[in-house]
Amino acid sequence: MRIPEYAALARATTLLNPEPGTPGPRDSSLGGDLLWPADEPWPYCAQEGHWTFGLDGTTFTEVRPGEVPMVPVLQLFARDVPGLDFPEGKDVLQLLWCALVHDEDPGPVVPRLHWRNEAETLAGGVLREIPRPKEGEYDEDNVPVPSTLSPTPAQDHPRSWLHLPEDLRETWEPRLRSASGGSLVPPDAHHVATKAGGWPAWTQPADWPYCEGGHLMEHLLTVTGDIQLGDCGGVYVFECRACPGRPWDWRYDCH
Repeated sequence: MRIPEYAALARATTLLNPEPGTPGPRDSSLGGDLLWPADEPWPYCAQEGHWTFGLDGTTFTEVRPGEVPMVPVLQLFARDVPGLDFPEGKDVLQLLWCALVHDEDPGPVVPRLHWRNEAETLAGGVLREIPRPKEGEYDEDNVPVPSTLSPTPAQDHPRSWLHLPEDLRETWEPRLRSASGGSLVPPDAHHVATKAGGWPAWTQPADWPYCEGGHLMEHLLTVTGDIQLGDCGGVYVFECRACPGRPWDWRYDCH
């Protein structure tokens, strides 16, 4: 029988279910080409202290800032993920990151999140050739295999009480522990899935971001399971819907 307190934490999610394929720029995809405006420069990572492992897996090569293009990670069209709340007038979400390893963070950096309007982008012309890093200019574990998506709606729960925001954890932990006999391993927490909405798939204790306005941010995307990030880690993207412009932030963790 489901724990009543736990059932109340259910959130709608869309499991993206990537499968290797050949998605086009007008498809929802993981690692596929993006519907990118022709008059908008492709982003390059300008962060200091990024590097890649050598071919022997032990040495590393530092890469100068601004020389390596970021890689497409995720593109979602509103028509494929009706459960995802797009900003007014937008129907495309795009996520890119730098596929190098960085001194300040153990995994990839997520410096670009874009909301677009498909019709407006097509009317203005689209970029026909996406810049790609050259061999030796990226960590292959950080580059998704081009994949098509089969979005599936589902109900999602936190992986355990440890993964709740702190304020919820303080409220729910005693009740969940009591009702579950001291531990809780939810059967329907989609913690190894790349998904939109729902709960973040933390592998470490939760590290929920707050916006500059002091609001606890909402989980937007998890990218994990379908791509080898560190030691089975994940990237989690959050947004604040209470602030103008929907500011966003991100977290990375691994075992």
